[in-house]
Amino acid sequence: MKTHSFHIPVMGIGFTIDTPLKVAALGIDSVISLVDDMLLEKLRKMYCEKFELPYKEITDNLDDFRAKRITSYLNLMHTSAQKKFEALKNEISETNNDLKTYFSILPDSSTLKQEFNRITEEYLNPNQLKNWLKENLSMGSIDVNIMTKVDKENYAKNEKLPSIYNDAHAALRGYAQSDLSSSLILSAGMNPRLYSYLEEFDDFYPDTNNQIKKKIVLKVSDYRSALIQGKFLAKKGIWISEYRIESGLNCGGHAFATDGFLMGPILAQFRDQKKELLSSVHAVLCTALTQKNKHVPQQILPVKITAQGGVGTAEEHQFLIDHYQVDTVGWGTPFLLVPETTTVDSSTISQLIKAKEDDLYLSDISPLGVPFNSLKGNTKDLEKTVRIQNDKPGSPCPKKYVALNKEFNTKGLCTASRQYQHKKINELKSKELSQEAYDSAFKKIVEKSCTCVGLGTSALIAHNLDRKVEGDGVSICPGPNMAYFSKLMSLKNITDHIYGRDNMMLREDRPNMFIKELDIYINYLKDAFHDLQESTQSRQKKYLLTFSKNLHEGINYYQQTFSSLKGYFEKQSEQITTSLTTYQSELNRIKKAIDQLT
Repeated sequence: MKTHSFHIPVMGIGFTIDTPLKVAALGIDSVISLVDDMLLEKLRKMYCEKFELPYKEITDNLDDFRAKRITSYLNLMHTSAQKKFEALKNEISETNNDLKTYFSILPDSSTLKQEFNRITEEYLNPNQLKNWLKENLSMGSIDVNIMTKVDKENYAKNEKLPSIYNDAHAALRGYAQSDLSSSLILSAGMNPRLYSYLEEFDDFYPDTNNQIKKKIVLKVSDYRSALIQGKFLAKKGIWISEYRIESGLNCGGHAFATDGFLMGPILAQFRDQKKELLSSVHAVLCTALTQKNKHVPQQILPVKITAQGGVGTAEEHQFLIDHYQVDTVGWGTPFLLVPETTTVDSSTISQLIKAKEDDLYLSDISPLGVPFNSLKGNTKDLEKTVRIQNDKPGSPCPKKYVALNKEFNTKGLCTASRQYQHKKINELKSKELSQEAYDSAFKKIVEKSCTCVGLGTSALIAHNLDRKVEGDGVSICPGPNMAYFSKLMSLKNITDHIYGRDNMMLREDRPNMFIKELDIYINYLKDAFHDLQESTQSRQKKYLLTFSKNLHEGINYYQQTFSSLKGYFEKQSEQITTSLTTYQSELNRIKKAIDQLT
């Protein structure tokens, strides 16, 4: 039975690193990032001391240390969350606050909540109630996330190790060898070699009861990508159990602009073509499993369609469920203000509370070269600025998780590192550019920030752990939605907000999530057009024309959808209609300007 209609997505590297320990016993699904095994090891040591469990350090000197650290940490999360859950079910006294919380945060429409209220009004002896709880309560899933492109090659004594020791491969192995029965969320695009590695582990295949111990969730931003990747994995006997659709730009963390495809039309395509998607992928899966002499499911296996990115009201939440038939909705950014669920240091929380629209921006700071949602004035960027002012741009790069650039080094350098930026600036000086051209190129080089450290440091500060290696600089990656949440919240506060029992949003001028996303896309197109004028390459022009065409079709879709919609967004109806007309006119002007370029 599905407990909640929302899930907590992965946020940064450290912000949800121990979220399952806080919420899994309460029936809430959440996601741990597997980027930073050093951070996981520090937290494992801390929790072992806290829970009085034996701890033996997994050092860099051990064979396959990255995978072993990840397995050990996930097993700790699993056993600790399970222990909390068992205690919650077995302790039925008036003082059991966890049990009260479990039911109080459920939606009022929950049959589980209604049944609990009914039976507790009747007289039940303690053993009967315990038995009912054991039969009906379920834990939230402890899911994990791997960014598929963060798959650095590794070396031992200057000798390159086999690809299974690459960072993402080792993370996958660490999860596969853990005790968890949950989901692996693959994000940031397709990595064929990593996908092929899934074949090595039995837990990713359906058993004779058609159950999959470790499910695959694919984070996608359009239907075509889902179909291609779904079939690619099905050819290897791997089934996608969930397609997690995320807004291209109206989200936290890394942002992918999806050629101008907007969230509404994308969700509509998944809803309308779900049967076609599943049947075509299922046929490929059956062929592959037959060839592997593995169990072949006769029926199409269960698949969830979920959505996340920019949702901020109970009305939007329910609209996604009712109109687009999604199974759950991801709520990320607002949970950064809920200390009961996420791990954010108090100073960064204060910055987030004060943040307005202009403080939240799509940056170029990520060493991955992908647009990255960030917060102005974050302490990692301030640290970066001081280095530039002291004529020492770049970070020391202690963790090297995104040391993927091979311009100067076959082992790879991170573009935010001091070593890379020093070499790049020297190369720039040799070009004898004009001051204006030099300044522009210099800015692009030093813009990159050490996010693989910065996105985990907050957890170290919050838990008061050693950070001699990492320093105190914090990177934070909220989505644009943070501008409309401006106070600290409890878990009860945010779940009441999600389910429409309360309103945690102080401002009344927040635009509808679909309109906000459209606004971000229009601004993205404007910026891309500005860059195009400096270098009018035909391929770039073609891309922008395709981008604007898809935006135009998206606006038409919204005009038709919202004009015929009943029961939703009635208070915003006039604002939505006006905004769509304004953006249509603005888009026409941009497209005309693009057409005029030679």
